[in-house]
Parts: sequence; C-alpha cells; structure tokens
Amino acid sequence: MISNLFAVFAVIALVFIGVFIIWSLKTQHLKLLHKLYMALAICYAVWALALLIMKFVDQDNTYVLFCLDAVTNSTGPLMPALYLCIALAFLGDWQKLPAKAWGLFVIPILTAVVVWTNPLHHLQYRVFSIIKSEIVFGPYSLVSGAYCYICLLIAMFLMIRYALQNRIRMYVMQCTVFALGGVCPLAVSVASTFTSKLPITATPMSFMTTVILNGIAIYCLHIFDIKPMATQLVLDSISDAYLILSDGGRIVSFNKPFFQIFSQRYKFREGAYLHDFILEDDTGPGINNSNTVIYDLISAADSCRSSLSTIFYEQSIIVKEKESAVKKYFITEVSPVILKKSFAGCIIIFKDVTQLKNSMQELQESQARMMEQERLAFLGQMIGGLAHNLKTPIMSISGCASSIEALVEEGRESLGDEEVTEQDYKEIFGEMNEWLKKIHESSSYMSEVITAIKGQATTVVSAADAEFTVDELVKRVTLLMRHELFTSGNTLTIEYGGERGTLIQGDINGLIQVLDNFISNATYAQYGNGKIVLGVTREQENLKIYVKDNGPGVSSQVKSRLFKEMVTSKGMKGTGLGLYISQAIVHGNFGGNLWYEDNPEGGAIFGMSIPLERIVTKEGKFGGLQNEKKEAGIRTE
Repeated sequence: MISNLFAVFAVIALVFIGVFIIWSLKTQHLKLLHKLYMALAICYAVWALALLIMKFVDQDNTYVLFCLDAVTNSTGPLMPALYLCIALAFLGDWQKLPAKAWGLFVIPILTAVVVWTNPLHHLQYRVFSIIKSEIVFGPYSLVSGAYCYICLLIAMFLMIRYALQNRIRMYVMQCTVFALGGVCPLAVSVASTFTSKLPITATPMSFMTTVILNGIAIYCLHIFDIKPMATQLVLDSISDAYLILSDGGRIVSFNKPFFQIFSQRYKFREGAYLHDFILEDDTGPGINNSNTVIYDLISAADSCRSSLSTIFYEQSIIVKEKESAVKKYFITEVSPVILKKSFAGCIIIFKDVTQLKNSMQELQESQARMMEQERLAFLGQMIGGLAHNLKTPIMSISGCASSIEALVEEGRESLGDEEVTEQDYKEIFGEMNEWLKKIHESSSYMSEVITAIKGQATTVVSAADAEFTVDELVKRVTLLMRHELFTSGNTLTIEYGGERGTLIQGDINGLIQVLDNFISNATYAQYGNGKIVLGVTREQENLKIYVKDNGPGVSSQVKSRLFKEMVTSKGMKGTGLGLYISQAIVHGNFGGNLWYEDNPEGGAIFGMSIPLERIVTKEGKFGGLQNEKKEAGIRTE
C-alpha cells in the first residue's frame, strides 16, 4: 500500500516540480539539456501523482488501480533512458537531439504497450496486485528491468570516466553529483528484483534523489550553463604546437598543430620514443635536415632533465606548403614537469615567430635603405663642395709650377754669365724649394679632402674593430664642411679636450655623417654671419660631442618628436631623415644616443653621447679630457 510518508514526499516533490516547470516555460530559449531534464521531471511528477491517487482508490477497484499502475510503468522506464540521454548530451555537447538518440526510447515505449495490453498476454504480470508480496511478474519484466539497469550504469560510467579524465574541479563536482543521482535508484531497483519486502513506492522514492541531485547540479553547479569541453579539443585549438615527453623520452601527447608541422616527415604516435623517429634517409621532402630537429629536441629534453629549468632555443624548419617549400622559425620552450620534487617529464612548446622574424627583417632592410638614401644625399652635398675644396689647391699648385718654371728659365739664361755669382744660384734654388713645399702642402690638403670624400662614398658597413682619434674626426668634418660654411658665411669654432689623441672604437664615417648633419642644420638655422661651435667633452660615463648654434632654436612641437620620427623644420626643403638616421647610426654602431638642449645664449645644441666603453685614451684609460678652446677660423676669403 501507499504510505503516508511517501504521500508527503510526493506532494512536496510535485510542488517543486511544478515550480520548476513554470520557471522553465518562462525561459524563451531552452537548451537541449534543459528540455531533457524537464522531461525527466515531468515523468517523475506523473509517476508520483499516479501513486498518490492510488492511495485514495478503493483496493477492490481493480480496474482503476490497474490503469494507475500502467501509468507508473509507462513513465518509470522512461526515466533511466532520459537519464542516459542527459549524460550523452552533456558529454557530447549536443545542441539538438540526434536521430540515433531516439533509439533509447524504443524499449520504454514497448514497455508501455506491453503493460497496457497485459490482460491479453500477461507478459508483464502473471498476477496483478498493488501489494508487492502478491505480485507475480511475467517474463517481459526482466527485459524492462535489465534495460533500466543498463541505462543507469552506462550513464554513471560515462560521467565518472569523464571526471577522471579531465580532473577539473567544476567538471568533477558536476559529474559526481550527476552520477550519485543514479546510484540510489539503481541500488533500490536491484534490491526490488531479488526481494518482495520493499513496497511498490520504493523505486519512485529512490528516483526522487535523482531529481534532487540533478536540481543541485542545475542551480548550484550550473551543469547546463557550463558546457564541458574536451581537453584535447581545447589544446588542438591553440595555435602553438606542443609535445609532452615522459621522463624516459616517451611521447605522452601532442596537439594537432604539432602533428601538422611534423607529419610530412614523421608518423608520430603516443607511446613511442622520440629517438624512434630518427630517419636513416635525411634527404626527403618537407623538413630539411630532419634528424637535426629530432636531435635538438632530445638534447633540449636532456638539458631540461639535468638542470630542472626551462630551456629556450630557436628552431628553423622547412615545411612544404602547396607547391613550394617555406622556412618557418619557432621559439622552442622546454619546461620540466616536477612531480613530488622529481623530474617526471617535460612539455615542449613551439611558438611560431616566422611572421615576427620576417617583419623584423623587413624593418631592418627598410632602415638600411633609408640610411643608404641619406648617405647618398649627404654624399651629393659633399660632391657639390668638392670642386671648391680642390680648386684652391689646384690653382695654388699651378701658380707654384709657373713660378718654378720662371726660376728654371732664369737659371738657364744665367749660365755662362760672369756677373751671376754662386750666391745668386743658391737664392734661385731656395725659392724653388719654397714653391715645392707649397706644392706638397696643397697636394697633402687635396689628399685629405679626397680621403674624406672617399670614406663617405664607400658602402656603409659597421667597422666595429676600427679606431680613430677625436682629432682625426674633427679634421675630416672640418674639411668636408669647409665649402658649406664658406657659402653660408658662418664660422666654425672647435672646443675639445686636451686629450686630442683619445681613440673612439667604431666606424669614423658614421660619426662624420652625423656631425656634418648637425653642422648643416646649424648653417641653415643662422642664415649667415653665425657662429657654430663643435665641442667634445666628457661627462660621467659618456663622451659627448655636440654642435651649438645661435639660431632660433627648435619649436616645442618638434622637440617631442626628435630622433623618434622623421620630422623637419625646413618645410619642403627637408625630409626629416637626417636626425632619425643619425640616431640609428649612433645607437647601432656606437651604443650611444642623440640628445638636444636649448642653448642658454639662444639657439640649439645637438649632440651625441658615446659610452666610455667605446672610448680609450692614449694611456689606455677612460676620460681625462680637459676643456680647451681652439679657433678653427674657417671663414675662407
């Protein structure tokens, strides 16, 4: 019979299920899992309601009792099938019930047909009664009972296996609560099969735990809102390739990007050792020098094992894409897996940096092109002043040669003349020596000009091991800027330290280009009759070389962008490349940087700071520069 305790629980369950159904129906977009659980709740509500009505029906009214029992036997077998369907939908992330899933409901529907037609064949009951001890079951009851056990067992097995595989706290809690919801009805159903002491309400009471625990999963653990995602699916979606090795070098796991990179030459499989894939023939398509890649992996894993630290190295791999071979670059990170303070394996991650490397290469090539363009523009300016720089010494040599020719002719005519004494010949020879000295001086000047121009005409190649003195740098700059200073009407004053023999390590031509750019800007800023100062001094840990003028200075808008962008204050006459490229030269070749200051006397001061590690005095020590002044007086008449 139906006990009062069950009646109370049934009423409470019906109230809660009714509230849940109303809440669910108000939700406009129910997902498949919500619909399946609502179907499970409705089945239980119908089952409990039928048993509750059965309590108030006269025991002699066999027909009504049979109909109510048929209702319970029609809805009861549906619940294990729905329970399994929920598990499959949860694990498989079903958005829609697939056609094959409907096969789970064949046996429950057949059971309903058999129960309702039992008076015709007695397959479900040989003897029907609402008292458990008086019931005699037919052969079909074994089929329906076994099917219920199988559904519950499969659902619990799938959920428990998923929890063990993922070990994510939220998934473990969800799966555990869900699985516990099937343990109680399974245990009661098995007990009811082998004993007649349990009432007919025992099975529906046990399924109440299923509804309660699933309700906890819904409202507390959000089992329907947090969809499980297979770990391997997530890892396959990561763009970086990864490989997991055990302590002994056995392949534990890898993701899809890793397989796509190496599949052209290897047939990686889990459980195999990495050294098993060393190829005897290392000339096949796809990856060039394939064994080198494997050897690098093995070596990095060994280093990681011995040091218990993360190892980084760059790996280049040639892969075949479409019809051509493409070289890819990877930053490989080998990280140890520490388990109980001992090495358990390593995780190897391949970060594709091909695009970054190509972008850096393009940036370097672009910068090199700009530097070459600026160098050629600077060289063009130097060539313009070359004619003037060479014209004066050439004319001087020509004059000296004419004078020597006149003295030679005078000496020839004096031969045999008794009035011409030996002293007269000595005077002639002395004058000829003076003119020859002037020719040597002019030739030396021309050689220095040509050497300076030649140094700027050569291709820009960093001579990191070369050395030059401050005095040599100043002389070359003076020679190259002589014509521009003359045509602009400006004078150049040199201020440099007493250690004129101080050596600077690097390519002199780069600094000449930078200083000539400073001086050219200063001449443009002063428009003639200006005074430009080229100074060298030591401050703290740097050698500072600067150019100072008395022009209008630099506007505040341009100051903030100096050396960072290609900016100019010359309008259409400037490109802005000069200072930008100068910064690249000083930073790249000398490890220094450019700077700007306002001149307290009015104007601007542009300079460069070179670290003392690139500076050596003639005593072999850093620094020792004292402030001196030397007037260069470059104002050619």
